[in-house]
Amino acid sequence: MIFNVSEKRELPPVQAVAQETVIILDFGAQYAQLIARRVREEHVYSEILPFDVPWADIARRNPTAFILTGGPQSVMAAGAPHLPPELLASGRPILGICYGMQELALAAGGTIVPGRIREYGKAELIIDAVHSPLFAEVPPRSQAWMSHGDTVTALPHGFIKLAHTENCDLAAIGDPQRQWYGVQFHPEVGHTDSGRLILRNFLRKVAGLRRRWQMSSFIDSAIERIRREVGDARTICALSGGVDSAVAASLVARAIGDKLTCVFVDHGLLREHEADEVIEAFRDVLHVDLIAVDARERFLDVLAGVVDPEAKRVAIGREFIRVFEEHAKRLPGVECLVQGTLYPDVIESKTPHSATGAKIKTHHNVGGLPERMHLRLIEPLRLLFKDEVRALGRELGLPDSIVHRQPFPGPGLAVRVLGAVTQDRLALLRRADAIAREEIARSASPLPWQFFAVLTPLQSVGVMGDGRTYANLVAIRAVSSEDGMTADWARLPHELLARVSTRIVNEVAGVNRVVYDITAKPPATIEWE
Repeated sequence: MIFNVSEKRELPPVQAVAQETVIILDFGAQYAQLIARRVREEHVYSEILPFDVPWADIARRNPTAFILTGGPQSVMAAGAPHLPPELLASGRPILGICYGMQELALAAGGTIVPGRIREYGKAELIIDAVHSPLFAEVPPRSQAWMSHGDTVTALPHGFIKLAHTENCDLAAIGDPQRQWYGVQFHPEVGHTDSGRLILRNFLRKVAGLRRRWQMSSFIDSAIERIRREVGDARTICALSGGVDSAVAASLVARAIGDKLTCVFVDHGLLREHEADEVIEAFRDVLHVDLIAVDARERFLDVLAGVVDPEAKRVAIGREFIRVFEEHAKRLPGVECLVQGTLYPDVIESKTPHSATGAKIKTHHNVGGLPERMHLRLIEPLRLLFKDEVRALGRELGLPDSIVHRQPFPGPGLAVRVLGAVTQDRLALLRRADAIAREEIARSASPLPWQFFAVLTPLQSVGVMGDGRTYANLVAIRAVSSEDGMTADWARLPHELLARVSTRIVNEVAGVNRVVYDITAKPPATIEWE
């Protein structure tokens, strides 16, 4: 049997998990993922959908409330994205943010004009309707983050003014009767002093949502869904050794028991000693039914001469599937493949079927898959963020050594060797990376969320032993983050960075320069490719 990936990849909505669901309609916002995170931090299940998704896809999720995101366009421009007409007719509570507020006001009959004075950055927010449930316990004056050009100038019928700034008379508006609210600022970002409280007020005091999004309830619902999707078929799990695939394997094993076989593929792109550590952890410690496959040569063959990072990810994703399908044929009754795909993987790869979809990079297990496969995909974590997966791992009883293992990309060192991937360049990076991770793990407190070395395609002149060198430049990357959607560079002690640099230059032949990456995400990504 052949399965079409584009038709089979989306999981059904998680209504059994969270009876209350907030749908975030994305108009191309920079911070859409952050809104989803803020809502889930309030223990309310949220899901991001593009503004132009068919209404049937929204309705089947039975949303309790809507949040409309910001966006880069003007609501008055030709071809600007607009909310579906069914949304207002649904009678659900709505919160519009920035572009979302303007779009809500426009759809309800208000007037929007280009702003005479644009607002970008912090502004003093002055609350006019102090008794509004949206601003309960919010100080009368506080800082809010603005980023807009257009302005609402005339309120729709039923709306009242809630707040203003020096340059924006209608910085927040609301229709208490219909429970429709809009804020011109961004409550989801840290620069808005009471932003989380405002979002909490919308969820709790306006929409009346209760705390239901818990990992314990997710487990029961996910097990039921997995059993329904798998049926009587046998299943293999793509086990990388990371927390995502480990949690996915544990969850599916709890659902279908001995009908699951895990397949660990050593693609030759792992860190130093990693293959042996993964096999020992899962076969000997967790007692997982595990098949270990040595595929180092074949992955290097498909990567030969490939330098574009997108091409690398696609080539690796397709070769993974070929390996899994080959081994599935050797096991009777196998029809399904389990992957540890997460929500950030899906969001960053693309927003399907949407005019606002912006692909950041293709994740090998999302956009890198072949269009038609012989295995049906099971992705039980597809709608979870990284920190939620860790919480799920703890609920499932996985050891801390697995739950807190720092993220490692599925394409492995192929996306940390910038440019051509060869055996020699991989060996050089492995040693440099091992030194960096050893020193940081030993001396950094607290530990960064993720830390590693990158082999750049650059070479520079140096002096070693009174002689001229022309050798490789290695970059060190260490970041702090909660879920990988945003990150800041870790402020490691200078003495630690000096030790890392000295050891790499002295111990790794072919390296004469080490640099430290101090770029946040955004604008950069955590990985260099």
